Amino acid sequence: MHYDMRALDAGRRYRIIGNCITPRPIAWVTSRSADGVLNVAPFSFFNAIGNDPPMIVLGLVAHPEHRFKDTATNIRDAGEFVVALVSEPDAQAMNLTSAEVAPEVDEAGLAELSLAPAVAVSAPLITTSPANFECRTVHFIETGPHQVAILAEVLHAHIRDDFITDPERMVFDIPAMRLISRLHGGGYYGRCTDVFEMKRPG
Repeated sequence: MHYDMRALDAGRRYRIIGNCITPRPIAWVTSRSADGVLNVAPFSFFNAIGNDPPMIVLGLVAHPEHRFKDTATNIRDAGEFVVALVSEPDAQAMNLTSAEVAPEVDEAGLAELSLAPAVAVSAPLITTSPANFECRTVHFIETGPHQVAILAEVLHAHIRDDFITDPERMVFDIPAMRLISRLHGGGYYGRCTDVFEMKRPG
């Protein structure tokens, strides 16, 4: 079946993109508004795009009320945010923070998150996450009505000590992190438990 993506409405386009491009890592983003109000929300249009400098990309679709999502507004205004990776033990808390709530609602309190100050940005770290990345916006690109792509530099990385097996060589126990990914449909997620190794050609 062929679909002309330009002829479909946004919901049908999302269905194709969100269901077929999987698995996707989840960016659990903390940000602050211009008034200092904390926002926490997960996004799966997310990935790493470089290492020198270390860069990530975050895609934020429009709010159902046809405006920027609170996270997009906060990042546009502050130019900074934190991305926490999501482990399976945090899955339910992450899901709670995905609810569409008013900007003044405290998602961190709603999900009973444990937070800690970051080093260089105003948004906090999520302490239960295996890894947190403090990010500074490099490009804020409006890709559609109230939809944005954010390219950001990772200023600081925080890896939980219990997942570091060799600090000198920077070896991390990734399987122990139990990171989850976004899959298809209204609420399917994946575990990183069924893996295989294939060496690159020399």
